[in-house]
Amino acid sequence: MSKELYANSKDDAVYSYSFGVPYPHHPYSSQRAGPTGPLLLQDTYLIDALAHFDRERIPERVVHANGGGAHGYFEVTDDISDITYAEPFQKIGYKCPTTVRFSTVGGERGSPDTARDPRGFAVKHKTDWGNWDMVGLNSPVFFIRDPVKFIHVNHSQKRDPQTNLTAGDDASNYWNYLVQNPESLHQVVYMFGDRGTPNGWRHMNCFSTHTYKMINKEGKLTYVQFHYKSDQGVKNFTGPEAAEMAGKSPDHDQKDLFFAIDNGDYPSWTVSLQTMTPEQAEEWEYSILDMTKTWPYDKFPLRKVGKLVLNKNAENFFEEIEQAAFSPSNLIHGIEASDDPVLQARLFSYPDTARHRLGPNFNQLPVNQARTFQKGSGCPFMAGNFQRDGNMAIHNQGNRPNYLSTIRPIQSVSVPNEDFKNTHDYCGVVTKEMEDESFKVQAEAAKKHNEKIWESSSYLYLSGFQESDAAQPRDLYERVYDDAAKQRMIDNVVDHASTIKQHGLKEQVAKYFGRISDDLGKKIAEGLGVPY
Repeated sequence: MSKELYANSKDDAVYSYSFGVPYPHHPYSSQRAGPTGPLLLQDTYLIDALAHFDRERIPERVVHANGGGAHGYFEVTDDISDITYAEPFQKIGYKCPTTVRFSTVGGERGSPDTARDPRGFAVKHKTDWGNWDMVGLNSPVFFIRDPVKFIHVNHSQKRDPQTNLTAGDDASNYWNYLVQNPESLHQVVYMFGDRGTPNGWRHMNCFSTHTYKMINKEGKLTYVQFHYKSDQGVKNFTGPEAAEMAGKSPDHDQKDLFFAIDNGDYPSWTVSLQTMTPEQAEEWEYSILDMTKTWPYDKFPLRKVGKLVLNKNAENFFEEIEQAAFSPSNLIHGIEASDDPVLQARLFSYPDTARHRLGPNFNQLPVNQARTFQKGSGCPFMAGNFQRDGNMAIHNQGNRPNYLSTIRPIQSVSVPNEDFKNTHDYCGVVTKEMEDESFKVQAEAAKKHNEKIWESSSYLYLSGFQESDAAQPRDLYERVYDDAAKQRMIDNVVDHASTIKQHGLKEQVAKYFGRISDDLGKKIAEGLGVPY
């Protein structure tokens, strides 16, 4: 509990029915027909309380179900206006409130925070120009580059359909998927190394993993990847330490974050970018849209952008963290999604799962609502649209017409040079002038042809394994990990894969790591007690 709650301050609220009328009896009282008689259906208080209790649980997230977070702010510390016209980055010192959620990927709600798994890192920036979400991971790469595999890689890490067991008791499904899809090697070497079990969310770095596009006022494109470097330093558990903590304090990371903030020790991250021009992208040895690969720092150094600080715990976890909905499709003007196929699929999948979990009006919940929809927010404009009704329509936009009306026209601004003081009315038809402007924009886009990188290297099947897929994980294992770290990774793999029950799969796991080197494959095989 927070120090504020421990202070035993008086609550000014009056205990009431859910419809706001004060309840005159003791909260633990139920109406009965006489002292020993049956309960009465007329007891509105009891019926309402039970009915609400029956509906308290909403569907948990399909992935990233277990997690926690806090609130804070993002501050721009360095000028990047040369590569983007996004409004927040036009002035050093700009600040906006944020909500951040950390999570494991595969675990269910209530599973241990310290499980060996990638960590989700989602940041909702409530800017003066609308919400911008950065939904990343604590690893710079991922298991897949084909979006349809997102379903299958997650299925393989969930409970078995027959036994209902997790990989802790039978890792057959887990490793059976991986050995068939060896482009996952980079993520697996990363995850089974020390960084696969962070010692608290405060002590891990985070990455956009995907490539995004930034556009400047001249229309010039720059490819970017976001990096969040922990100012607290990186700390990790060993495999045995993580397992011990899972039994002793399964909510370790949430506890660590909450009490750090409660004690005024506010965690922060330095936010930077790696940048790449379209010309560099054309010449680069890998597709920059392949999220199983990284950009080396020596060729694409970090460029500092700002600071992310968490300084406020949620007053109510469910309302402010569990109901928070993040999506990479929430982008402000000047930042765009690249053609990375997995990112493109996430643009649909993330808001769609929020609609399922929270309802069609999930963006109206206070934790998700953009400040531009709020009166008196200080934002340069007031947002409005034609979305109405549906479950939980908290803010149904009053008497504003829900179509393109000439009786009360809704306003419009021009992008990229928004001038919120000089808006113009939308009209009910598309004029010849508007058509001509659209054709002009399309012609300019065709002339620039900035998407050569994907067009020249596009292919139908994203799943084929090439020797280049082993190069970066080999470099990570052989050059980044020292001898002790290598041995810990081998021990972690052997410990996890030792529960495999499928005949012959342990040998396949050894061959999977043999793609990095015969020496590593032999050591994995030796640890699993199988031939290589």
